[in-house]
Amino acid sequence: MRLHPTGKFDNHAAKYRHIEVQPIAAAMGAEVLGVDVTRITDEQFAELRHALFRHKMIFLRDQRITHGDHEAFSLRFGPFAEDAYTQGVPGHRNVQPLIKEADDPSKMVFGEGWHTDSPFLPEPPAITILYAVEVPPFGGDTIWANSALAYATLSDTYKAMIQNLKVHFSMRDVLRAAQEAVQVSDSPIGRLAATRYAEKLPEDLQRKIRGSFHPLVRTHPVTGEKALFVDSAYAIGIEGMTEEESAPILKFLADYVTQSAFTCRLRWYPGTLAMWDNRLCVHQAYNDYHGYRRELYRTTVKGEKPS
Repeated sequence: MRLHPTGKFDNHAAKYRHIEVQPIAAAMGAEVLGVDVTRITDEQFAELRHALFRHKMIFLRDQRITHGDHEAFSLRFGPFAEDAYTQGVPGHRNVQPLIKEADDPSKMVFGEGWHTDSPFLPEPPAITILYAVEVPPFGGDTIWANSALAYATLSDTYKAMIQNLKVHFSMRDVLRAAQEAVQVSDSPIGRLAATRYAEKLPEDLQRKIRGSFHPLVRTHPVTGEKALFVDSAYAIGIEGMTEEESAPILKFLADYVTQSAFTCRLRWYPGTLAMWDNRLCVHQAYNDYHGYRRELYRTTVKGEKPS
């Protein structure tokens, strides 16, 4: 199961005229140089978008953007997606704060555990764009894994076995973990923790617990790539199977996607702007910076019903 991606995926940069791209790992990920997203030209944007789909995750350093800039740049990819966790910052409904205070003792951090963003929604977000304002002196990295590469390396027999399966995605287990491990606070994960005191969960939260069923193997609408659509945070079952039948399949695939040979890792600095395609990769954040503050802001771009 421990593989090397050689021969299955080429993460070299394409030949671009208006941007410079430097890959950061063999499996996925790249840094884009020579672009200020507040003044990005149409030609630069077209190449940046191509690089995003090619490398699955890209990032830019030394960006200085306002919430309005963040929104405007995101809208170049498409309309905003529903955000399943927060209500945005004042005056900017679609810019979501992801902040962990230095004195927050919670054993769980927002975004920890391998996941694709909000797959329990009927139309999960396509692209996530995350901007760093304040980061700890060490820790707080994010790591991604290439789920298209993972699918490509499966045997033909296994591909045939899973081709028509549908995964049940739900917020159920994340909610339970937050209720057990997180301090109540005015943060996305802290507000989930507060539901431990509720007599009845609100309907919107119940909807996310009921979740959605999506293809285990999905096809990217732009590149045509097939990728595994599965994670260890939200995937709780397979349509038509008992829990005992589906659990071994889900565990194998969630572990398979996230093996180190399929990953890249990002060290955040203030002014870093990262974006990734949730249809082609999974990711996780680390809760390894206790005693330090971490402040980032997120937008998500509307996706289609997976097929």
